[in-house]
Amino acid sequence: MILVEYPKCTTCQKAKKWLDGKGCQYTDRHIKENRPTIEELKEWHKKSGLPLKRFFNTSGLLYKEKNLKEKLPLMSEEEQYQLLATDGMLVKRPILVLENTVLVGFREADWENKVSEEK
Repeated sequence: MILVEYPKCTTCQKAKKWLDGKGCQYTDRHIKENRPTIEELKEWHKKSGLPLKRFFNTSGLLYKEKNLKEKLPLMSEEEQYQLLATDGMLVKRPILVLENTVLVGFREADWENKVSEEK
């Protein structure tokens, strides 16, 4: 289990606290210092079953500064992967990488179901 997170993010802090409370063993990965590669993003996207847009941190400053709300629909999937890989702050967090799935964002009910399946 890998938790990809930004330590100052309150949602990431809640996710870590939740995982710790469940006694989960995970590898902590700082998204800004060790940003996801294009290959990882492709793999995580496939395993998540989510639309690629869900991997973007739409509430982040960088997303807004780059006017990505307007630009993303015009970009190919490959261009979106390349963009996400340029800066960890563009990526929605936390991301929990499990053996069979990837969870993006922290929704306790979703995490409860998926984490218990993989324990």
